[in-house]
Amino acid sequence: MNRAATPADPPPARHAQAITQGLELLQRHVPLRKRLLHAGDALYRSGQDFEHLYVLNSGLVKLVRLAADGREQVVALQFRGDWLGLDGIAREHYGCDAVALDTGEAWAVRYDDLLHACARTPELLKMLHEAMSREIGRDRESLMSVCTLSADARVADFLRWWAESLGDRGLRTDQITLRMTRAEIGNYLGLTLESVSRALSKLAKHAVISFCEKGRRDVRIPDVAALGAFVQRSLAPEPLVLQ
Repeated sequence: MNRAATPADPPPARHAQAITQGLELLQRHVPLRKRLLHAGDALYRSGQDFEHLYVLNSGLVKLVRLAADGREQVVALQFRGDWLGLDGIAREHYGCDAVALDTGEAWAVRYDDLLHACARTPELLKMLHEAMSREIGRDRESLMSVCTLSADARVADFLRWWAESLGDRGLRTDQITLRMTRAEIGNYLGLTLESVSRALSKLAKHAVISFCEKGRRDVRIPDVAALGAFVQRSLAPEPLVLQ
C-alpha cells in the first residue's frame, strides 16, 4: 500500500505518487482496455469518431494536428499519467493524431463508462477535471513561450520542462533521450531545424547540457535549475549603454 505524502516529501515524489494513485483509482473503478504501443504506432487519428479517452501508463506520445494547407504541427507531448483525446469530447471526433514516440502502454477508457464511474466516485471526477485544467495550463504556457522567449531560451525551456516531467514521474532528470528529431522539436517550438541545432550547440558551449554520443540524442543535464536560469537570463533587459 502506498503511504500518504507528507510535507517532508519532495515535490517530484509527491507528483509521482499522485500519478500512481490516480492510475490505481482508474483501474479499480473503470473498465479498461490496455494497448501496447511501439514507436510510430497511432493510438487514434484526427477525424476518427470519439468514443474513448486514453491514459498513458508508460511511454511518450506526441499529438500532431494537420493544418488546412496539409502541414503537420506537433502540438503536445504526453507522458505517463497524461490523458489523451480530451479534445474529442466537444466535437465528437479527435482533432489530432496521437503517435507513440517509444515503447509504452496506453489505457483506453470508454467515455460513457467514465461518466458513470465519476457519478459514483467523486475522486475520479476530480482527476478528470485536473487533467483538463493541466491541458489548458500547458496550452497557455506554450503560447507564452512562443510569444516571449528567444529561440535559445525556447529550447532551454523545452529541455527543462521535459526533464521536470520525467522527475515528476520518479524518473532520472540528469539525462534524457530526445525521442523527437530536431525538425520535430522545431515544429513544436515554432523554430527552424537550424535554430534548434544552434540553440543546442549554444547550451552545450555554456555547459548547461552535454551530449553523450555522436548521435546527439542522449542529452546530459547536470543541473535542471541551470536551464531555468538560462531562460531567466534571456528575459533580463539589456543593460543601457551610454554613448
